[in-house]
Amino acid sequence: MKRSNEMKRELAENDGGPLYAGVKQVILDRIRSGEWPPRHRVPSENELVVELGVSKMTANRALRELANEGELLRIQGVGSFVAERKGYSALFEVRNIADEIAERGHTHEATVIVLAEETASPEVADALELDIGAPAFHSLIVHSENGVPVQIEDRFVNPGAAPDYLAQDFSTLTPNAYLTTAAPLSASEHIVEAVIPRAWECKLLTILQSEPCLAIRRRTWSARQVVSTARLVYPGHRYRLETRSGKMFEE
Repeated sequence: MKRSNEMKRELAENDGGPLYAGVKQVILDRIRSGEWPPRHRVPSENELVVELGVSKMTANRALRELANEGELLRIQGVGSFVAERKGYSALFEVRNIADEIAERGHTHEATVIVLAEETASPEVADALELDIGAPAFHSLIVHSENGVPVQIEDRFVNPGAAPDYLAQDFSTLTPNAYLTTAAPLSASEHIVEAVIPRAWECKLLTILQSEPCLAIRRRTWSARQVVSTARLVYPGHRYRLETRSGKMFEE
């Protein structure tokens, strides 16, 4: 009953606006104080009705809006959970995801799903500027932050630009780190889109198929040679992409 009484008191202190907004604030206060950490299960609609004395419609709206704002992750039939704090990646920089994660004080892990030579499909051949059916190196890697998958890296590499690509251990060295040395970057191309993940991508990222994702299609060049083409997929609720341009001035 202690928690229920505390939550009722907090709700009463937030009575200056709509009731659902007060419920949202009570939940946010617990999240931001650290009492409810990421992945913590928050009270259900029915539990909020009992604990706060609000209607089910009010509880539903509060949880729904917090999920839409990225504060909660709602899983049908399971419950609502405090969302992981989003990592971030520089949008128009070709950076090493392992470095980005380390800068946040977190642990990077890489799981290699595919590392093989394949024949270039028409799409891959066009992207790498190779003949259709020519050899191309393919790697499929899942990058995780503190044990949580945050990126699928599906990459095809031009063998002429990085002939030793398949000999690398990409569980300890990222393709970005290797290619930066083997074929120094001179130019890059980025296409960003919102996507619904494919079934196999959902399994690798441990998300529902209804979870929206961010996808970057990236091509890189060394001198005038295309080095690689990659499709990078990020779960929308776990990651954000950002960029900044222009000069920053202090008054």
